[in-house]
Amino acid sequence: MTRHTIRRAAAAIAAALICGGAAAGCSAKAGASPSTPQASASSSPSASASASAGPSASASASPSASPSASPSKAPPKILLKQGDKGGKVRELQARLRQIAWFNAAITGNYGSMTTTAVKGFQGKRGLPKTGSVDEVTWQRLLKMTHEPSRAELHAGAPGALDAPDPRCMTGRVLCISKASNSLRWMIDGKVQMTVQVRFGSAYTPTREGQFSVFQKSRDHWSTIYNTPMPYAMFFSGGQAVHYSADFAAVGYNGASHGCVNVRDRAAIATLFDLVRIGDKVVVYR
Repeated sequence: MTRHTIRRAAAAIAAALICGGAAAGCSAKAGASPSTPQASASSSPSASASASAGPSASASASPSASPSASPSKAPPKILLKQGDKGGKVRELQARLRQIAWFNAAITGNYGSMTTTAVKGFQGKRGLPKTGSVDEVTWQRLLKMTHEPSRAELHAGAPGALDAPDPRCMTGRVLCISKASNSLRWMIDGKVQMTVQVRFGSAYTPTREGQFSVFQKSRDHWSTIYNTPMPYAMFFSGGQAVHYSADFAAVGYNGASHGCVNVRDRAAIATLFDLVRIGDKVVVYR
């Protein structure tokens, strides 16, 4: 083989190699070219989904706007408020006093003390503490109290004595008035001693009527409520006149479980020694 022939053969081999590399490059480009439609195709559904999201977004926005546009519920009607006067205010004060929220004279004037009492009552029962009596507050109060008597509607401040019940005017009597929160120890119509007392709540009311002392227990302990009842004088089932440390501590902000509480320990100790089994007990309002 001549040198010229060898050169021609080498040139042919080089050309073949170049052609093969070019073919490989075309093949790669051809492979890259479908990637563009794929990207385009993949973006197309997302755009379509985005477009389809338009109506759903519009639909979801529409219902949410509708409730907010509806009118809000009207607040309960106000029946009584500070500054009011009259018989309804007397009834309000008397009912609040029955459950130990109002500790003042019944005046029929809706002042700051009545407002404070109403707020306390509302707060205890989870109602808005407005200090005004709306329909919800009034209905709740009616369920917890009874129709006030004439004496309750005109009661003075606790300790201001009313006239003794006629049943207290003869014999030896523990004369107990719910209207004036007082206990008077009386013999033949004459008052021998007077102490302040408190009574049971609306849930555990102190019974009213004429009774007699059937048991005395100087250091009594309540097995029902697991609490001391010193100087207990029982007159109706488990209800008794006795000393109350709680009454001495918190006054009329609390109530008994039905007993007649006395907060003056010295006075009840003296009274305990004076009262006999069989003496009359009159509880009235």
